[in-house]
Amino acid sequence: MKSLGRIMLLAGAALLTALQSAPAQDLQPGKPIRLIVGLSPGGGTDVTARLVAQKISASTGMTVLVENKAGGNFIPAGREVLNAAPDGHTLYFISTSSLISQALFPDYPFDITKFTPVTEVATGPLILVVRNDLGVKTLKELLDLAKREPEKVKFGMGGGVGSSLGVATELLKARTGIKITAVTYRGAAEALTNLLGGHIDAMFDAMPVMAVQAKEGKVTPLAVTGTKRSFLLPNVPTIQEQGMDFVINGWYGVLAPPNTPPAIVQRLRDEIAKALADPAAVKSLAEQGMEPRGTPSAEWGKYMNEEKAFYTKVVKDAGIQQKQQ
Repeated sequence: MKSLGRIMLLAGAALLTALQSAPAQDLQPGKPIRLIVGLSPGGGTDVTARLVAQKISASTGMTVLVENKAGGNFIPAGREVLNAAPDGHTLYFISTSSLISQALFPDYPFDITKFTPVTEVATGPLILVVRNDLGVKTLKELLDLAKREPEKVKFGMGGGVGSSLGVATELLKARTGIKITAVTYRGAAEALTNLLGGHIDAMFDAMPVMAVQAKEGKVTPLAVTGTKRSFLLPNVPTIQEQGMDFVINGWYGVLAPPNTPPAIVQRLRDEIAKALADPAAVKSLAEQGMEPRGTPSAEWGKYMNEEKAFYTKVVKDAGIQQKQQ
């Protein structure tokens, strides 16, 4: 018994020594962090990703690189992260659109709710705008025009049908019966360029870029898609206020590859939360109509699953499910 007790004591001491000497799982200081964005540069997702990258880089001294992999309904971007080493150095910066794609395409090749959740970055409503010379000042006037002249009004869809902007457009069609011409783009920045150039008439977009355009008088805002008006554009009513059951919130968040160690996830979440608490970041997001979040990873994962269920129902109700080409 004494021998057994001594063996157990020695084994316990050896295990303790091993645990104390084992290196803690953490980010590698000399290795860059890649932040993969599934949309083209210049849109709301890209703008917010670059803000977060800049703040994390300044806080940690590490190089944080934003890489845009647009197109393919976010599949190339997602696969890049899915196949990456789970070491915290390849991350997926997603928007609502990334999750909607799964609801929209039943044959989507992977489920991003199975990635490792890190944190929600920011949230805010979408905004519906038209070009200034369209002669439309309200949502009702836009709908009346679309009903009066079917297929004439051109709606830009930044990120294509499989994006929050595309789903918002399809949901508007389903709830109102309007017939419009949809013009798809790889990203919202391209759609905005065409809107300002008069090639399309209207579009939904996230607040970060379009709120600035609206405040500068470059576009005419008609409505926001949240449950309340945006503090940034208090004179712009919600779609709900205008008599329609229509609520879509845009958000941004960060995922890591599946099986990323909890210690690394916690470090990443803490660094992002710290970045979002920086007064300059808070001010920048507020100016874009976005509220900073930095939620714990478990909470973020739960919210993503709730959003997936919500958009699956929205897509089904609107009858807009498609198959990958």
